[in-house]
Amino acid sequence: MILTGSKIIEEVRNGRITIDPFVEKNVSTNSYDFHVGDLIKTYKSQLLDPKLIQEVETHEIADEGFIMHPNKVYLGSTFEIMGSNHYVPIIRGTSSIGRLGLFINITADLIDIGSINRWTLQFNASQSIRIYKRMKIGQVTFWTIKGDITLYKGKYKGTMEPQESLIYKDFEDKEHKK
Repeated sequence: MILTGSKIIEEVRNGRITIDPFVEKNVSTNSYDFHVGDLIKTYKSQLLDPKLIQEVETHEIADEGFIMHPNKVYLGSTFEIMGSNHYVPIIRGTSSIGRLGLFINITADLIDIGSINRWTLQFNASQSIRIYKRMKIGQVTFWTIKGDITLYKGKYKGTMEPQESLIYKDFEDKEHKK
């Protein structure tokens, strides 16, 4: 079940959901509007190989914005620190951003329970678009769970800025186990 806006407010106040900073006007009927942070990362290589560490460039979003172009992956993060040890967050872009052709979280909208940090956002633009730091970019919903809770302890835990892929570590782990 999805939490309503009033329940999100209640659970933030009770400390069962973390949203920092929390601004009550960003709560809607069943979600919380989040904002993009100040940094964008881009991969240096055009060919991305999951077995290799990928070099990135870090860009600060200037006051005049940052332009994203098609055929490139951009990594940003939420401005807010968010998460919960009691609910499963799911993030999506706002419909207004979608109507401008910007895909947010290309395939990774499910946030693990216990992942409390600034979440990395994966952007892909269908045409060139300018974004601005701390603009409203997405929504998070919180879902109840059934069963025993195991908190996330994975490789992305605790990130506070856009985090490039660490999938190469999965290959390293397999190599060490041979």
